[in-house]
Amino acid sequence: MRTRFVGLCLVLLATVLMPVTAAHAAGPAPHYLMTAFTNASESNMYVYDSFNAGTYHLIRANAYRPPSGLIRDPSVMRHTDGHYYLVYTTNWTGDTIGFARSADTVSWTFLRNVTVGLNGATGSTWAPEWFKDSDGSVHVIYSASTTGTAGQFRPYRITATDSTLSAWSAPVALGIPANYIDSFVVKTGSTYHNFLKNETTKYIEHATATALTGPWTFTGTGNWAGWGSGLEGPALTRLPDGRWRLYFDNYTGGRYYYTDSADLSSFGAKTELPGLSGTARHFTVLREDAGDPTAVPTGNRSLRSANFPDRYVRHRGGLAYLDPLSSASPLADRQSGTFTVTAGLAHSGCYSFQSATQPGYYLRHYNLRLALQRDDGSALFKGDATFCGRAGLAGGGTLSFESYNLPGRYLRHYNYELRLDLRASGSVFAADASYTVTSPLS
Repeated sequence: MRTRFVGLCLVLLATVLMPVTAAHAAGPAPHYLMTAFTNASESNMYVYDSFNAGTYHLIRANAYRPPSGLIRDPSVMRHTDGHYYLVYTTNWTGDTIGFARSADTVSWTFLRNVTVGLNGATGSTWAPEWFKDSDGSVHVIYSASTTGTAGQFRPYRITATDSTLSAWSAPVALGIPANYIDSFVVKTGSTYHNFLKNETTKYIEHATATALTGPWTFTGTGNWAGWGSGLEGPALTRLPDGRWRLYFDNYTGGRYYYTDSADLSSFGAKTELPGLSGTARHFTVLREDAGDPTAVPTGNRSLRSANFPDRYVRHRGGLAYLDPLSSASPLADRQSGTFTVTAGLAHSGCYSFQSATQPGYYLRHYNLRLALQRDDGSALFKGDATFCGRAGLAGGGTLSFESYNLPGRYLRHYNYELRLDLRASGSVFAADASYTVTSPLS
């Protein structure tokens, strides 16, 4: 199965960094990754993406199916190793939660089921959610009942005891009373905020604490925010202006909503999630930012390697390479090293690289390799073919290009092949991932 199509953002830039213009948003370009199960399937996970946390596009249906059991309530995070990790509900009853991993958010690999105890085969273990604390520790917060699906659920946490997320502590109660489920925790300053479902009243309530295991004080109970009852699956993400966006599933009405808050205490009116309301179920949203305010000149350009200045980015055989080129090279070779730099297909604050002689064909990442492919109109292609400018890692007026939909991965050459790699320390990677722009070769 392919990994994420890497739109080889052959950034053919001018040798001088140009100021950001009004046509492009200043600052990093955010995108929002959603993992969800749907009304159509509890055993297949769908992946969606958004540039504004409100309008989501399907990246891949049936992106992950576990070897057995279900994939309910999938929660996604990005770990320090650069990979994406899932944790999810494995079944209606039992005492395990499931883990999977991906390099590109499109193709996922099952890792393991972890037994968390407490309830055995007759209990229920539901709705695991990632939580990274401010001290760097990684936790999974989940809800468990000792008497099955109709039982008195309580939230617990387990904590990763190694950096590979393969070893976990024994469960620790979160200190919340019985019959609460779907805890989603974030931390601001020294305060932990827990948004969770009261299984008795079916309202989403709000509790705060100064320690992850409590004691918790409920600051919003009943219909405190005016959202109504029959709600579950709260999930939060942060917007670029600092506000929080809270999503929740109105399962009794078959609709999905979101609402925004500046302080996690008062929220605006709920808004129905366009496109996915009534389709997606109990999801999480991971915000990631790519690029910086560095602007890239548009129009026809050629991209020259910073550490091999006689070599330019070009396409041949449908793939991208770093090859020796000059004004004396054959016309066809020079044309293959010339690209039209446009506003990004997925985000106008970033850039896409279209073949100067084959309209509609763009550099994109595919299995983390840069390829020249025809735009098929899909959200996946647009994301794969969008790259964000950064000040060159090698300095000296160079430019570097970060993948829009795989932040942290940069366009670099390796054995003269163009690919996306996770940023690494050291001068070798910095030089391999830096470019200067010349006038077009053709």
